[in-house]
Amino acid sequence: MSVFSTEYSYQQLPEILFAKCQPTAVAAPEWLAFNHSLADELGIPAQYHASEAGLKLFSGNDLPEWCQPIAQAYAGHQFANYVPRLGDGRALLLAEVISNNGQRYDLQLKGAGPTPFSRGGDGRSPLGPVIREYLLSEAMHALGVPTTRALAAVSTGESVYRDEPQPGAILCRVAKSHIRIGTFQYVAALNDRQLLMEFTDYVINRHYPQCQSQPQPYLALLAAVIAAQAATVAHWMSLGFIHGVMNTDNMTISGETIDYGPCAFMEAYDEKAVFSAIDRRGRYAYGNQPAIALWNLTRLAEALLPLLHSDQQQAIALATSALEEFSSLYQHNYRQKMATKLGITAPAPEDDPLIARLLQLLQQDQVDFSLFFRQLSQQDPATAAELFNDKRNWQSWLNSWQVRTSEQSLTSEQRIIVMQQANPALIPRNHLVQRAITEATGHGDLSFFNELKNAWQHPFVSKPEYQPLTRPATAAERVNRTFCGT
Repeated sequence: MSVFSTEYSYQQLPEILFAKCQPTAVAAPEWLAFNHSLADELGIPAQYHASEAGLKLFSGNDLPEWCQPIAQAYAGHQFANYVPRLGDGRALLLAEVISNNGQRYDLQLKGAGPTPFSRGGDGRSPLGPVIREYLLSEAMHALGVPTTRALAAVSTGESVYRDEPQPGAILCRVAKSHIRIGTFQYVAALNDRQLLMEFTDYVINRHYPQCQSQPQPYLALLAAVIAAQAATVAHWMSLGFIHGVMNTDNMTISGETIDYGPCAFMEAYDEKAVFSAIDRRGRYAYGNQPAIALWNLTRLAEALLPLLHSDQQQAIALATSALEEFSSLYQHNYRQKMATKLGITAPAPEDDPLIARLLQLLQQDQVDFSLFFRQLSQQDPATAAELFNDKRNWQSWLNSWQVRTSEQSLTSEQRIIVMQQANPALIPRNHLVQRAITEATGHGDLSFFNELKNAWQHPFVSKPEYQPLTRPATAAERVNRTFCGT
């Protein structure tokens, strides 16, 4: 039997790092979704499982005594422009839950009303972004990507005003923590080395305790975050995922994917693919994501410089050396992911040209990224030929791939299993997410939302009833722009 255990370690830090704040009550909350399996993992008491007590909790209308809500402070570079004070403008950390496996998780209400960091905003979230984040974060978890999770979603019975009135909603988000690169930027800007050291020690203890025994624990922390983010972004790239708003305040120290605002899954392969309506210059385009991750990590390194060495030039040299590892770490992770998608179980740098040739062909013929890899995973991979216009180059690549995979000890049946476990049949296609949002927002109809929520729990399994969810959008269905909820 699980024991519900809550702690409040972040509240023990100096109060300049957060603000105590209560959620604003809403008029008429109703359940949208409750994640029973996640609740069981966290040991959430049964009295809150899709119940009236749970509705009061997850709407913020009546918090139990174990909740001690705070809004966290952080800074950030937003589209390369530094903002010294951002913080949780519409989110409240309720408590830290110790799960059944001993892992610490934040419980956070998102859309719970204004905080001292709202900067004039209403602190609310429309229903659409809550639907999007619930679906996308849980789908990413099922795909194996490090990510925040969705525990609960409720409607508020109130309107949220953006371009036009929209129904409001609140999401309960779960994360190993909500500490961001922007949090370190905020602390560093206070110019208090003792505070920076205290905060960094807290982060090491919470996320990377193995760094404590290293000769230079702060440098080891930087290296650990670099490695975690290199792995996460490589995983994004292997799935065609575009975050859409990779500001430094949207990049976690834990390596978890956070803030599913204007995100999207690419269909036709395109290095320059951009869906975010606010990314007018393509800064966060699909192909730019590894470079942006390194740019953000460089901002983390700058924040840590006072702890790396008393001599600034030596501190910069140490940070630079750590950052130089990102490219090789990213390339190693990316090669592993892409090679596995191709059924290559022991990849080597010599496989990079094979991967690059394929991506050039996908880009040239605007081939659906996920559909291609799933078709290649079938008994007869040659059926993927129908996706290409350039049959000659496709056949040339296919011949090279078949030679490469024949060098392995795997049987064709074993290779197919490896590939199908790496190439999802189902991804959160933009038009499907948008349909769920439209039906929920316009008609209060959650049936398609629930269908997607269930289907995307098992993305690598092909089921006849989910076949319509595997096809790309038609021209009429295509969603070219995605939006955040602020």
